[in-house]
Amino acid sequence: MKLLLCLIIFLTLGIICKKNITYKDRIKYELYERHLSFTKIKELYNHYLGGYLPLETTKSKTTEAVFNEKLSYTNIMPYEKGAKLTVGPNYLVANQESGVVVYVGEKENYGNVIIIEGKNDIDTWYGNICNSKIKLYDYLEKGSYIGETCNEYLYIVYSKNNQFLDYKNYLS
Repeated sequence: MKLLLCLIIFLTLGIICKKNITYKDRIKYELYERHLSFTKIKELYNHYLGGYLPLETTKSKTTEAVFNEKLSYTNIMPYEKGAKLTVGPNYLVANQESGVVVYVGEKENYGNVIIIEGKNDIDTWYGNICNSKIKLYDYLEKGSYIGETCNEYLYIVYSKNNQFLDYKNYLS
């Protein structure tokens, strides 16, 4: 039933876009030019349809965090658009806010980076990450294991709507 409902919604949007250029432009704007929150889409989908697969039900599933660490560091200093934290070699990095992974890859001056779009619409960049099994569009709960630092530093950046935020407001 859920699969059929998703298919009907998708086809209805396709028909509307084909028939009316105004709706097509509006949807194109929302998807490509405005910030699209994958986390909110996932929450709405789970709330109304119950999970990824049509046969899943969230009521029968219980989840428990396996790794639930808080971010701890010995030194913090400004770095590029965010902060450079001294954490120690092979530090196990925990996610600060539940959200969807929207980027996994290399970024200049940050090394291997994982960007997570949080429920609060703030993107958190975790740089200098090694030994991670995180994939694009994975959903991570707060406190979940992201990976290890490649050396004794963790680079962290906060942004919202492509504007970089002051890290001091998010790190204590």
